Amino acid sequence: MVKAFITGIDGQDGSFLAELLLSKNYEVHGLLRRNVNPTVNINHLLDKIYIHYGDMANENHLCIMLNEIKPDEIYNLAGQSDVRVSFDIPEYTGDITGLGTTRLLEAVRHFSPHSKVYQASSSEMFGNAHPPQNENTPFKAKSPYGAAKIYAHNMAVNYRESYNLFICCGILFNHESERRSLRFVTRKISNAAALIKLGKQDKLMLGNMTAQRDWGYSPDYVEAMWTMMQQSIPDDYVIGTGKSHSVLEFVKAAFSCVSLDWEEYVTSNTPIDMRPSEVNILIADTTKAKKQLGWTAKTKFEELVKIMVKHDLEVSK
Repeated sequence: MVKAFITGIDGQDGSFLAELLLSKNYEVHGLLRRNVNPTVNINHLLDKIYIHYGDMANENHLCIMLNEIKPDEIYNLAGQSDVRVSFDIPEYTGDITGLGTTRLLEAVRHFSPHSKVYQASSSEMFGNAHPPQNENTPFKAKSPYGAAKIYAHNMAVNYRESYNLFICCGILFNHESERRSLRFVTRKISNAAALIKLGKQDKLMLGNMTAQRDWGYSPDYVEAMWTMMQQSIPDDYVIGTGKSHSVLEFVKAAFSCVSLDWEEYVTSNTPIDMRPSEVNILIADTTKAKKQLGWTAKTKFEELVKIMVKHDLEVSK
């Protein structure tokens, strides 16, 4: 039986990935911080997976875990992933998202060099580089999160080339789901639309609604992660839909799902929600992923929004 180790297993991607791997008869192990209880995302999996408590800040513990588990595949999904919050806690973001990856790679190099590794890179690394962005587009991060991801990405490539380790980097563009944290703008919007429809919320305050992102559905993207790891040669891949939509478009689609006029409820450019610097537009060029992995996004933008709003209506009743 193939063993997999997932850092950040309690997150959106971690939970969907765990389900995918279980469906393929994997033995699934996951990393949780000691001060975090399993979230609703993985409560239904707790009798099927193995939870290990640890921290990306503790290399020694990572070494011990890998030596004990001896995983065939490692998926590094852990990190401080809130872009807006990264401006408030840049040092922590760099430590966990950036240096945390290096600690894991060191643990792999010394204690589990046979393991295949997936590194969760991000489209935020591109910043305001001219779209569409592909594997050869220069990185121009506009946030501490993006900068930390660039460091982690470059370290992953360095370890792959220096120590002949199997390390894939998935440069994933924005991917959302009903399991997204309410801190993220997409879930904030879908949840607000549901609550306003149900009479449980009056207004929705947002920051910049002109920013455009390439939004896909998380379950599609974890399939891309797994597919990368099944290749004979490790490489880096841009993963996205190839289409971009603004935050305003997401708002309009969400409120349309509940037959409400968004203009009656939404205010934008609220200071608390604005970022000191903003990425204007991200669009994935997925030519390489289509050609080498045979992967394309299945879920369309409108369907994604409907899935999220429907879920939030059901759980909010």
